[in-house]
Amino acid sequence: MAELMQYEKSSKFTPREKIALRYADAIMYDPNQADDAMWGSLKAEFTEPQLVELGYWIGFTFGGQRWLKTLSAKQGELAAAMAAAKPAAGTG
Repeated sequence: MAELMQYEKSSKFTPREKIALRYADAIMYDPNQADDAMWGSLKAEFTEPQLVELGYWIGFTFGGQRWLKTLSAKQGELAAAMAAAKPAAGTG
């Protein structure tokens, strides 16, 4: 996890992975990071459809985590509650 938090300085991530993580940072924390230089680096590594898919997935995942935080849900609690509320097969 420490490597991930310092991904830009880490040797464990490829340049492609680093720019994807920078894209995630921009989406999650500071959209102003998405300057022309960042977009140039992203477009050098990814196609337009890949950028759309990656951006969508980052937003979807992060948004879901934010929503769960507003519910004060702990890991697995929501899934367990939904499973318990699901009617048994053939009963509903």
